[in-house]
Amino acid sequence: MSVGDSTAERAEQEGLHPTQSLDDTVHQRVRLGILTIAREADRVEFGFLKKQLAVTDGNLSRHLKVLEDSGLIILEKGYAGRRPRTWITLTRRGAQALDAELRALRALVLRLETPRPAPGPPEA
Repeated sequence: MSVGDSTAERAEQEGLHPTQSLDDTVHQRVRLGILTIAREADRVEFGFLKKQLAVTDGNLSRHLKVLEDSGLIILEKGYAGRRPRTWITLTRRGAQALDAELRALRALVLRLETPRPAPGPPEA
């Protein structure tokens, strides 16, 4: 069980708002993009992520460092021909964190889409 799982389960059990289950490390737009793109492939190249997420080299590097330090991705440096390359791979922990984030987002959407009874007349 990942940290995200226990947070999501605890929030659900305590009846907390679904946003309490969102993980600040994962939820940030660029980092969520990195994790979802990495989930779709065995490994993804830095340049592809940069183009898909419309970020600068420096900005992407900073987000990758946060995810790597959190154990959510692995960075692999090497060469394609004579050109240096960096490849990103999602770790098991990263997949679990992404799954927990998606569950929290689904719970939030469900909460907003579930019809609620109309409020009664105001009390005097």
